[in-house]
Amino acid sequence: MKRLLEVCTGNLASVIAAVKGGAERIELCSALSLDGLTPSIGLLKYVRQTYPQLKIHVLIRSCEGGFVYSKDDLETMLLDIHEASAYADGIVCGALTPEGDIDTEALRLMVEASEGKPFTFHRAFDKCRNPQEALEQIIDAGCKRILTSGQQPSAEQGIPLLHELNKQANGRIIIMPGGGVNEKNARLILDQTGCMEIHGSCSSGSGITSAERVSQVKAIIGG
Repeated sequence: MKRLLEVCTGNLASVIAAVKGGAERIELCSALSLDGLTPSIGLLKYVRQTYPQLKIHVLIRSCEGGFVYSKDDLETMLLDIHEASAYADGIVCGALTPEGDIDTEALRLMVEASEGKPFTFHRAFDKCRNPQEALEQIIDAGCKRILTSGQQPSAEQGIPLLHELNKQANGRIIIMPGGGVNEKNARLILDQTGCMEIHGSCSSGSGITSAERVSQVKAIIGG
């Protein structure tokens, strides 16, 4: 099993650069300055039509300001998941309770709405008060992977918990480090956690993905 870089893209220019750099899979979002929101269905359809071989995992998050959702927010996201599933290869979503636990009922509905597409529980995980318990709940919900920085500002800082989570997962779910990933630390993070996938925007600093940095990270991790 080879190591894989998932490139986080917040606009079409970033998608184009990610593909140019050799990305095999992207997370498609909008508004990365707000920690990511649901991209337009038009953007998703355009990327799907333009890059039919590219694996597209689409972020579904209806509003900024955290990961606790009202009934109306949840209904909106379930509709978005249903619409996006026709064009995406995977869904990226998640929800928490006000107490900082996994909203297991909302997550069950989200996974059902994804209609069998691989489901990634996103970095809401980093706000969970009990990550070990949350891991088991996410596995029980049928999710394919967890995107996490190990509950630290960056994945490099989160290496100890990422290693622990990957060991606890024991192949039942993919732990995908993300947060501050770059060509200088990507291999270190994978080597020290035992993870096989990693997530980063490979940004040039302008909020747009750099094709050169995508290529560099891929070469460094051997993906």
